[in-house]
Amino acid sequence: MTQAFQGSLLDLCGEAGPGVLGPSVRRTTLAGAAWIDVRPGWFSGADALFERLIDSVPWRAERRHMYDRVVDVPRLVSFYAEGESLPDPALGEIKRALDEHYGRELGEPFRTCGLCLYRDGSDSVAWHGDTTGRSSTQDTMVAIVSLGAPRALLLRPRCGGMSEPEGHGIAEARGRRGKALRHELGHGDLLVMGGSCQRTWEHSIPKTARAVGPRISVQFRPRDVR
Repeated sequence: MTQAFQGSLLDLCGEAGPGVLGPSVRRTTLAGAAWIDVRPGWFSGADALFERLIDSVPWRAERRHMYDRVVDVPRLVSFYAEGESLPDPALGEIKRALDEHYGRELGEPFRTCGLCLYRDGSDSVAWHGDTTGRSSTQDTMVAIVSLGAPRALLLRPRCGGMSEPEGHGIAEARGRRGKALRHELGHGDLLVMGGSCQRTWEHSIPKTARAVGPRISVQFRPRDVR
């Protein structure tokens, strides 16, 4: 890592664990029947959890085909399938709190936990939607808890390639592709993408030339959503 992690002074306040959701969550309705929920500083003790996960998670580097060559994925990853033990008890607490708040609206619990480690500003994830599995055709949710140094998460409407017919708001979204929404996420912030968000919008973590510390993204998803 090229930049040391610096914790937040706010993270020293309060008991460690997920906070109350309910009315503290701010929902933004997006075009195409998509929405996002944001709850800044939701998980108290996020910096300590970050340090534990750095040491306890079996991080791995991935390579993938891009055009005619194989390239390194610019981040480290780990994935816990349904039924696998999570690497820290706090992740189980987070999952239970998310299930309690979103279970009725989602119609099922979150099942899997994926983690990404962005080591510095050169690590990133390109524009994409989580459309592997049933999220390519069905509404779903992806909940992200951000630990460590803040990084920008961008969202923008897709211009095409959607797997369903155009509906209310889709044409509007296609006309506004260049206008990305930006959220600086870190130190226990929660962002949930719901409705049609995975197939009508896409999100990214762009590279940055700024000196930034490492960040861990913890993603909770329902069954058969990647």
